[in-house]
Amino acid sequence: MRLSIKWGFLLCLIISACSKHEQVTADPTVKLVFDKNSVLFDTIFTTQGSITKRIKIKNDHRHALTISEIKLAGASDSPYTININGINTNNATNIPIGGKDSLNIFVKVTINPNLKSLPFLVQDSIILNTNGNRQVIQLSAYGQNALFMINQTITQNTTWNSDLPYIINGTLTVKNGSSLNILPGTKVYFHKDAKLNVEGNLTIKGSLHQPVMLCSDRLENSYTNEPGQWKGLYLAKNGNAAIQNAIIKNASVGITSDSLSLNSKPKLLLSNTIIKNMQVAAYIGHHSELFAFNNLIYNCGNYLIYAVGGGNYNLKQNTFAGYNYNFPRKTAALTFSDYLSAGNYNSLNLNLTNNIIWGSLNSELEIQQKTNAPSQISVWNNLIRSAGNAFTLNHNILNVDPGFIAKESENFELADNSIALKKGINLTTDTNFSNYLQKDLKDQKRTFPSALGCYERN
Repeated sequence: MRLSIKWGFLLCLIISACSKHEQVTADPTVKLVFDKNSVLFDTIFTTQGSITKRIKIKNDHRHALTISEIKLAGASDSPYTININGINTNNATNIPIGGKDSLNIFVKVTINPNLKSLPFLVQDSIILNTNGNRQVIQLSAYGQNALFMINQTITQNTTWNSDLPYIINGTLTVKNGSSLNILPGTKVYFHKDAKLNVEGNLTIKGSLHQPVMLCSDRLENSYTNEPGQWKGLYLAKNGNAAIQNAIIKNASVGITSDSLSLNSKPKLLLSNTIIKNMQVAAYIGHHSELFAFNNLIYNCGNYLIYAVGGGNYNLKQNTFAGYNYNFPRKTAALTFSDYLSAGNYNSLNLNLTNNIIWGSLNSELEIQQKTNAPSQISVWNNLIRSAGNAFTLNHNILNVDPGFIAKESENFELADNSIALKKGINLTTDTNFSNYLQKDLKDQKRTFPSALGCYERN
């Protein structure tokens, strides 16, 4: 009864929008015009609804038309729902549309779980009958089953593999004394404002051809580079993480860490990983610890690396590209400081070697020593964009464009004439060479003098 009243009200609105004396044509050659003849929804996880898409239906004729029927072919069994100018219905009849006028159909899809582990295609169609003409708008969606983790806590050693994607809703916590190991090819999707809280140990170990993906669960094209869709990873006081061959994107802050390691392992060991499209920063450390090798980090709202309150930072053969296509960034891409507050400052131990630190600002590296805390700063053989003279020594290259092949299309490999080729200091005696620095981000063997940044070029 309520639906009938709503639909009747809508009909009144549509009719009143047409002139009382407007002629209604029954000409069978007159057809409706659609702004799209088919609608494709990208991967929709089972049980989660899609975004809503709009189809504009237009009557290009000078006289009014009566659409005798608009319906979903699948009727009540369809995974799709339609809304016609504000009314939810899967079947409407005798809808008037004025001359040179239009109406909107809004479409959404929700896919029920089943046993299929690979993406599968769910189809239906919207059928419109007007003056004996049958017109069809095709609907298609790729659906995928997944493992849903809603505000869950991991209290024992756990391994995730690539059989099914994981959907995090709320907060997933790895408790102290427990480990979460994520294997190559695993996809971890985060619902809006979800986060991963690490109080124990996190090990992410992808591979060159099967990286581990951590990103939003909105896979539609319009969300591909949208920052701030989930909160990010947080390393608590007892937490440690080793992340290798991963892609982390579209969060507020990629990784946040607020303490030093309490054991012999680095608080965060980050290697061969891409972090991009963060609303605030790729990494924030408060008196913390980061060992980073062969990483590509770019397109973040304020910072790529923001490390304050001192700490231990060992960064080698990384490419830091401070370009931002979403926000008017005003802060140096890499900012390090021994100071957090008047009562919270510590020694800053920083090693920057063979990196590219570049971007759209005049200065993309800032190192602040505001207190008398003893600090050790080593900046060798980097390519740096800097307005000052602080980094002119130690074979650093200042203010010469590194020559990325195509930064606009996110290709930060080096062109043949790049100044950064064969400028890297020999790292074969470095304690991390055999495990992390021997090859570049694309698994190409590094030869010395190496190219600066995460990509070798022989």
